Amino acid sequence: MKFGIHAGLWMKTWADDPVPIFKTASDIGFDGVELSLLGIGADRAELIGKQAAEYGLELTCSTGLGPDADPTSPDPDIRANAIRVLSEAVTITNMMGGRGLAGVIAAPWGVFDPLNKVARAERSAQTLGQLDSVLIDTGVTLGIEALNRFESDLTSTAAEACAIARASGSKHVGVLLDSFHMNIEEKDPPAALRAAGDTLVHYHISDNDRGVPGSGRYDFRADAAALRDIGYDSWVVAEMFVMAGNPASRDLNIWRDIEPDPTEAAVQTLKYMREVFSHDS
Repeated sequence: MKFGIHAGLWMKTWADDPVPIFKTASDIGFDGVELSLLGIGADRAELIGKQAAEYGLELTCSTGLGPDADPTSPDPDIRANAIRVLSEAVTITNMMGGRGLAGVIAAPWGVFDPLNKVARAERSAQTLGQLDSVLIDTGVTLGIEALNRFESDLTSTAAEACAIARASGSKHVGVLLDSFHMNIEEKDPPAALRAAGDTLVHYHISDNDRGVPGSGRYDFRADAAALRDIGYDSWVVAEMFVMAGNPASRDLNIWRDIEPDPTEAAVQTLKYMREVFSHDS
């Protein structure tokens, strides 16, 4: 397993300089940092990758789509724009030295059209499948995130996300499963992980309130057992959002401080990750 921390734990805006975060994450002992591409373009990508490497860190990336780049749209021009936007995100990920890009990529965040889910899922899979060549060329793997019902109607469960990934026809398109969302949507999160099998390419953790794993009621040890059962040996990334009162937190509906200190939360989290998810645990 590789243990990472999402830079959003500390960020006030998505365009914040990540270098102080790299230093903190490295000092704590994380293997890598996950960066949102919402605030990073090609102009900064290579430099950021070098800066992370100077601290001995690997990078993973996440992103999200807007309605003008909707892979599910019946409008072919909008679907074509989704391919352009995601291709650029894959390229930026590669420029930073990242091998994984995951997030809200099957449909735009907050767009709901439940009466047309079947057709939308089909178009999403077809659109994402067209990224296969750029994924092969860059060596980047794409992960469709399963989001709770308040953020998406298309991929609210692991099964829905996995179905789109498999229907894409690309071996380089998989799924990102996240304990925060599974806590809401899955009756049995470990069973969802086992059913995902080798479709699982990325795994996020935070407790039920998006705070420190192990501080709430989510059963991470059961998830860890499921990951071992399917032979998952990639990233476990803590995606915590704990600070109220800044633009990034407003995007995620964080209206109160979840933890008193982000850095101490990261320290506690890595200790817990090593205890629960290491192969010898």
